[in-house]
Amino acid sequence: MKRISTGSPFEAKMGYSRAVVKGGWCFVSGVTGYDYATMKMPADATEQARNCFATIESVLTEAGFAMADIVRVTYIVTDAALVEAVAPVLAEALGTVRPAATMVVAGLIRPEMQIEIEVTAFKG
Repeated sequence: MKRISTGSPFEAKMGYSRAVVKGGWCFVSGVTGYDYATMKMPADATEQARNCFATIESVLTEAGFAMADIVRVTYIVTDAALVEAVAPVLAEALGTVRPAATMVVAGLIRPEMQIEIEVTAFKG
């Protein structure tokens, strides 16, 4: 088993890994819109979604996977009205991959967070 970290302070504080690789599977924890290099969060949900996918792609690459290996995605948005704004980003990132997906409207742990994305990838 391999554990991957992005260096986010949340990982150590809350006791989790950004991703865990086991066999042909890569389980990526929920990713919010932070730029983890600067720990800054854009105010715009569309930009947050782009940051989510940039982090996800980076983690998958480090794990030896690609975006095309994603088989499951869960989206959490804080308001159903955000779906229309983020949909083009979701389609751009995964439109040809077409994984099984779920979208949930729920609160997130910080008020600046508008979207969180979790993926599972498989190759083998």
